[in-house]
Amino acid sequence: MAYTKTEIKKLRKKRQRLKKKLRCRFCPQGCDKPPRPIFVDYKDLKTLRSMIDREGHLLSRRKTGCCAKYQRAVRDAILRARFMALLPYVPEE
Repeated sequence: MAYTKTEIKKLRKKRQRLKKKLRCRFCPQGCDKPPRPIFVDYKDLKTLRSMIDREGHLLSRRKTGCCAKYQRAVRDAILRARFMALLPYVPEE
């Protein structure tokens, strides 16, 4: 089934519109009223592993869906977990 160029463009636009808006997983009432203190547990490795990619780089806010305050807290938690040897600095080969 071959598509023409215009049909392909229409399909891509449709997919972009259907993309779900990400919400911050740490703010239950929304990012206007984040819970205080802003803290991400460095021992919660399941959450932190979902915030880094295969090479060990931190994922951007667009990919994780975190608000700016919590993205900074996630960064600190990942750095702390790496320092405590809970997460690797580089990927295993």
